[in-house]
Amino acid sequence: MTELSWSLDAVAVALYVVTLVGYGYISGIRSLERLSIVGAVQRQREQWMQNMAVRDVRIVDAQLLGGLSQGNAFFASTSAIIIGGLAAMLGSGDKVQVLLERLPFVAASSPMLFETKLLLMIGIFVFSFFKFAWAFRLSHYAAIMIGATPIPEDGNRNACLSHARRTARLIGIAAEHANSGLRGFYYAIAGMAWFFHPIALMAATAWVLAILIRRDFFSRSRRLMMTTD
Repeated sequence: MTELSWSLDAVAVALYVVTLVGYGYISGIRSLERLSIVGAVQRQREQWMQNMAVRDVRIVDAQLLGGLSQGNAFFASTSAIIIGGLAAMLGSGDKVQVLLERLPFVAASSPMLFETKLLLMIGIFVFSFFKFAWAFRLSHYAAIMIGATPIPEDGNRNACLSHARRTARLIGIAAEHANSGLRGFYYAIAGMAWFFHPIALMAATAWVLAILIRRDFFSRSRRLMMTTD
């Protein structure tokens, strides 16, 4: 590979990392998060837990939380399967590389660069796996918190609501990790473009960033969640 090709790959990867990691950091700023769909959903969780605290029977709440946690388990297992598949490709990357380079507009890569691309993808899904696995575990803790909510009686309303707020925050932390894991899948889609060309990686990075911004701050679902009437 020429020095120019290596430089282009380096610029594309730097843009990819800075853009997506930077977006995760900036969107997590408290003032911005409150304006996003993440903040809107958290306020709905708080309302949900407050309603749960004044109910005598909380079976439905536990079932709802169990259904949400199953999604985390599914994505964690999917990430593990993908990691295994990508790891297997490390041993036969030359064959996969030959097949890819037969496609039009695919830039030639050295074996070392091709394995670097695979390692990037593995790293992304390892990140997603740990995020989803921890979110799944936190969902169990949240279920315990729901079960431990005091029975509403005269004089303990404040204790019930305080416990409900802490439970809502715990569920929100689980959702933060699940959201980070799901973003990993978006990042992986952009990262796949690097197998074709570094310019494709830059274009895919911009495309994924635009999707994330729209869904977090300008989607119809966010407007519905923010509506109070």
